[in-house]
Amino acid sequence: MECLILGAGYATRLYPLTKDQPKPLLPVGGVPILERITNAVLPIEGLRRLHIVTNHRFAGHFERWREGYLGRRPKPVEIQVHDDQTTSNENRLGAIGDIRFVIERAGIDDDLVIIAGDNILPPGVDGFVRFARSKGTAACLKKFETPELVSLYGAVRLDAAGRIIDFEEKPPKPRSLLVSIGLYHYGKAHVPLFRKYLEDGNNKDAPGYFLQWAHKRVDVYGYVSEGSWYDIGDLESYRKADQLMKEGKL
Repeated sequence: MECLILGAGYATRLYPLTKDQPKPLLPVGGVPILERITNAVLPIEGLRRLHIVTNHRFAGHFERWREGYLGRRPKPVEIQVHDDQTTSNENRLGAIGDIRFVIERAGIDDDLVIIAGDNILPPGVDGFVRFARSKGTAACLKKFETPELVSLYGAVRLDAAGRIIDFEEKPPKPRSLLVSIGLYHYGKAHVPLFRKYLEDGNNKDAPGYFLQWAHKRVDVYGYVSEGSWYDIGDLESYRKADQLMKEGKL
């Protein structure tokens, strides 16, 4: 199994914090977001390589983090940083374009876990992966309390067997309280679908759009996490996450 962390965005909503610093390297509770994600996924059984995709502007930042991290952790899995060579929002590949870029550049031909690089993940990522391996392809979900919060994310509906039967990206009137949290597992047989998706001219930006397309073609299961999760999208959410982590509430 391989893992890909998405970190090629420019995070303009967090300016000035991210003007000269990529969002995944912002500290939350004194630890970079990327490091928290990495610590959560490295123990997963069978993980061969961890990939981090970034843009040309911040590639050096991630390389320096990688060198420091490897220096503190002897003999972890192989960690690779991939520079997609883009320099701005205008020429970015988009999240799905970056996924395809890394799949082809690294020659990935295995199960693939994909993680948004701006999330504070819930505990128990290995539990999600075990579930996903038993099913083939799956998305990690979180149940919200109100439709207003759901409308900020991607709303998911499941059938009785736990398969995703409906996905709406930021719906104004959600039909479910379940949201996709930016943690996905695609089985080896389904990884080539990313190329097909882009060749068909679909939206290249958010991973949720691919999920919306993929669940109509293959079985994609939903795993509902009970743990805490936090999405960092703007300055307010970043500062709140940092404070909650320092207080031991996240």
